Amino acid sequence: MSDIPRVLTIAGSDSGGGAGIQADLKTFSALGVYGASVICALTAQNTREVRAIHSAPPAFIQTQLETVFDDIQINAVKIGMLADPETVRCVASVLRRYQPQFIVLDPVMVAKSGDRLLAEEAIASLCEELIPLATLITPNLPEAAVLLGLQEADSLEGMQLSCRLCSRWVHNRFC
Repeated sequence: MSDIPRVLTIAGSDSGGGAGIQADLKTFSALGVYGASVICALTAQNTREVRAIHSAPPAFIQTQLETVFDDIQINAVKIGMLADPETVRCVASVLRRYQPQFIVLDPVMVAKSGDRLLAEEAIASLCEELIPLATLITPNLPEAAVLLGLQEADSLEGMQLSCRLCSRWVHNRFC
């Protein structure tokens, strides 16, 4: 397996199969990548709504992470839905310890249905704990607006401005 890239997805489970762990593992497989996973939350959702979210206890998330890192040489980590500040802090702590080479952070905050997936109080933890560790951050327009404290861009010019401001914000804060 040493010649196959190994990527760990840390996210929520989407019972509808269109996002989260399920979508990540499908993508990894399609690209010929070995995928490992750490499930931080279970969602009861479909294409129209999120009916319920059950967060995994941080101690169990930590155990999942350590178990994977202790056995599999992970080349990259992709982070998705983390749900709450305790989970964000737990994931950040373990990643600081194991120091994977590449970390992609998708700051999943809201489902396509509009349902909230990240607690409001977790945004500060995300900014302070995980963004500094990330190699790449992939916010969508609503997530970029939340991170920047702005209205969501609704034009090409607004999108370009959001992109520049996100880049500048990350650079000024962490470089």
